[in-house]
Amino acid sequence: MTQALEPRKAAPRRHDREILALAVPAFGALVAEPLFVLADSAIVGHLGTPQLAGLGIAAALLTTAVSVFVFLAYATTAAVARRVGAGDLKAAIRQGMDGIWLALLLGAAVAAAVLPTAPWLVSLLGASDTVAPHATTYLRISALGIPAMLMVLAATGVIRGLQDTRTPLYVAVGGFALNAGLNAALVYGAGLGIAGSAWGTVLAQFAMAGAYLAVVVRGARRHGASLRPDAAGIRACAQAGAPLLVRTLSLRAVLMIATFVAARLGDADVAAHQILLSLWSLLAFALDAIAIAGQAIIGRYLGAGDTGGAKAVCRRMVQWGIASGTVLGLLLAAARPLIVPLFTTDPAVEEALLPALLVVAASQPVAGIVFVLDGVLMGAGDGRYLAWAMLATLAVFAPAALLVPALGGGLTALWWAMTLMMLVRMATLQLRTRSGRWAVAGATR
Repeated sequence: MTQALEPRKAAPRRHDREILALAVPAFGALVAEPLFVLADSAIVGHLGTPQLAGLGIAAALLTTAVSVFVFLAYATTAAVARRVGAGDLKAAIRQGMDGIWLALLLGAAVAAAVLPTAPWLVSLLGASDTVAPHATTYLRISALGIPAMLMVLAATGVIRGLQDTRTPLYVAVGGFALNAGLNAALVYGAGLGIAGSAWGTVLAQFAMAGAYLAVVVRGARRHGASLRPDAAGIRACAQAGAPLLVRTLSLRAVLMIATFVAARLGDADVAAHQILLSLWSLLAFALDAIAIAGQAIIGRYLGAGDTGGAKAVCRRMVQWGIASGTVLGLLLAAARPLIVPLFTTDPAVEEALLPALLVVAASQPVAGIVFVLDGVLMGAGDGRYLAWAMLATLAVFAPAALLVPALGGGLTALWWAMTLMMLVRMATLQLRTRSGRWAVAGATR
């Protein structure tokens, strides 16, 4: 009997080792990313509420401009991991190089579009007259770093697809330390105010891009992969990422609508909302560590033709997601009195922030499931379903959020609408993974 049960016990332990080997360093790298915004929020927050609210508006716009292209990381991770599973490292890296070239082209185009339209974009999001100048300043300067940000996404996808999450950890930690130091020096030491915070972030992003490129180029030369841009390969990367672009645009629309509604509630509410979004992003990236491991592992299993192994590791990762979300939610709820003074001393901001923090904490177990299953389907290259599922989620969330000010609700009600959004995402993702139709084997999907 014991021998018969042993394989059932051994498989979860093997999956746990696979998940932990990739998820632990990915956790450090992913947590370091929102720490950029948290560091900016903590430093700028002590300049005053208008500056912090301006950062909130600009950060929402900047994050949208960059995050809509997150497929540069996600699609590249899945595609490279499939090639790795099939045993073709040269083709894996070549595909990754195409993604990096695409990132450079897209980054230049987006920066060129944001620079002249920054005041209009800030106004569109509902910034008040006292907040708008700070938001415009931060957005215009930070736009110069968009090409570097997108190249970081693509290069990170290549490295993760090669089953390496340690390198992104080292680069992210170094980038965060540099960003924090530059922000403090430029904001207060040089007296540049919110502009100093933006310049610090731009310089840190270019340093990170340079570090990633050095690693990827070295790997390309080792395996004989070409570094030159290939029009057909770049076009194929763009086509593969199109469904994930739709999915990400829908998700960013959710976050933009939330910021739009918060701005209508008042300056104190939008400042508190910026802090909540920063913390929510921090927790999301922490939970996403398992999803990042899932992208690489699922892609490798499917590339090797092992659909059974892919499904088994998916089930195990969901268990990890639930447990991690529960722990993070409890920690956030317990740490509320310690968190708020780090970001603001404004009583109005504190009053709006404290009850909404409990809502964010309560939603974390659901978030754990959502991020894991999202990563599984990305690793499988199931972008079309993810696009349709996120569009359906947006259709539910938008009216719920827009009704908040009309019904006299406040920031806490808005974050209950955000929780509804996560519940809808969870339902759509569970429906797909339980069907098994996502598990398509082969070096390409």
